[in-house]
Order: sequence, then C-alpha cells, then structure tokens
Amino acid sequence: MAQNHVVDSLNKYGTLDSWSVRAVKESAIIGGEVKFLHEFFGDRDTVETRDPYVAPAGYLWRTNNVLAVVAGVTKTNNTVYPERRGDGYCARIETHIESVRALGIVNMDVVCQGALILGALPEPIRDTKNPMAKVLYGVPFSGRPSALVYDYKAEVGNEAIRGTGFSKLKPLGYPDYPEVALILQKRWEDVDGNVHALRVGTAYDKIAANVSEWRNDHRLEVRYGDITGEEYYIEGMGLMTDPERAIHTINSRGENVTVTEEGWASADEEPNFMIIKFISSCGQAFYGGVGNILWVDNIRIEM
Repeated sequence: MAQNHVVDSLNKYGTLDSWSVRAVKESAIIGGEVKFLHEFFGDRDTVETRDPYVAPAGYLWRTNNVLAVVAGVTKTNNTVYPERRGDGYCARIETHIESVRALGIVNMDVVCQGALILGALPEPIRDTKNPMAKVLYGVPFSGRPSALVYDYKAEVGNEAIRGTGFSKLKPLGYPDYPEVALILQKRWEDVDGNVHALRVGTAYDKIAANVSEWRNDHRLEVRYGDITGEEYYIEGMGLMTDPERAIHTINSRGENVTVTEEGWASADEEPNFMIIKFISSCGQAFYGGVGNILWVDNIRIEM
C-alpha cells in the first residue's frame, strides 16, 4: 500500500467531522431495542440494517463499535461516539459496562474498552473467545513518519474492573488509563504461515492524568530502533509479547494468526506495516477503568 495513499487517507478522515450511523434492532429476546453504531466517514445519514460492516474504499480507520450475532442473538456495542466540538466534531472514546439480560437464559456484564484504530474488525462477532484475535490492527505501510499528531483531552484513572461476562464484575484495586500508540513493524511470513515481526518505530503515551482543556497539535514522536535504554522509555513502549494482548493478522492462507514480535530492528530499517490505536483503557480485553473517557480530534501523520 503506497505511503502517500495511507497518509492522505488517515489525515483526511482524521478530522472526524463526518460519520455514518447504523441503526441495528437487537433481538427481541434481549429487549429488541434499536441501537446505533458509529463510524467516522460518510454523510451522517442513519441506515437501518443488520448487515455486517464493510469499510468504504480508502477508509482505513475503524472503531470497535461492533455487531455481534451469538447463538442467533443479535447484539451491539458502541463505545466511540461523535461529539460536537466548535464548528466540527471529535471522537469520544469511553470504557463502559455493557449488560445483556434475558430471563432464564443470559445475565452478563461485560467491561468494554473504547478504541479507534487503524485496521479492521470483521463482523459479525460470533463469540467472546479470544477477543484480541478479532481485531486486526494496522495496514501495510512503507515510510518513516516523524510523529503522530492529534488534539486530545481526557478523564482518566478510574479503578480497573474485570468484567468478562462469565462471572460477577470484580474491582481490581488499581487505576486504569487510556493509551495512544503508533507502531511500525517489519513483518514476514514463514513457510508454515506464521507471521513474525521486528519493531522498527515506536510512539506511545499513557495518559496518566486528567486533561480538562483541549491540548491541540499534541505531537507524539516516533522513535526508531531499540529504545529500551533511553530515558523516555516506559513499559508500554516494549515489544508486544504478552499473549493476552497479542496482535493478530490474516496470513496469506486466509488464516487468523498471531504476529510474533521477535525483537528490535535497526534504527534505519524500513517498515512494511503500521499500527495506530487510541484506546480508553490500557489493560487486556474485558478489563478497564469504567468511566475513562478519551476525546481525540484532528488526527494526522507527520512525515
């Protein structure tokens, strides 16, 4: 995928001033309400549908606002919303609890992290197993950006809660924070279809304090090569080796596989893949600070 095409697309839609809305009628057994799923492209018209999401040509962003059909039951979850900002709009990304109730059949509370990512989330979701495998972070990209630039504000530090849907909600006794990242990788596939990667570039921030007023043109610098010995290095910048938070992709055989990040590339390496994520919680799936909110606007890549 050409560098200019990716950058132009990200910057165009990163204004967050346009969106589409799907109005989805959930199954009668769980209440039959009409729920709304937002994506940040289009003319703001609302379409009544239960069809799976399909990205329009050239649109590379994706929220984790998702349609699920589990055992024939249609359910939605929306954690990213357009919100008025001046003469335009921004995205409000939040962590909340999604509850599902059907008398005698299901009684679930799930902690859902909001996310705006570069990549894909194929629909419909069919189960809650291995949730990280369902998100396909990133797109092919060659280039060496200098920074990820954006406007933001935040309400953070709410106590992390575990809510997997299979047990009662459990407060965990520590604060949780949003995170923002741009990751550049050099990926390759072996003869068995396994996908490997070296880390080429890293831009990362954990938002550990409330930001009540907009910080405009915040510049998150991309650092190249092995940065583990640098003064600015923090834990979230490390290689993605935790199996609970592993990145997934579709290999050349059409299989969903883990991307194994094996080490650090040299500082002058050329990447072939880019990941961007704005997430309202920094823990694994179904863990998060309920009430955390990250507002972002005017997202762009600086080359």
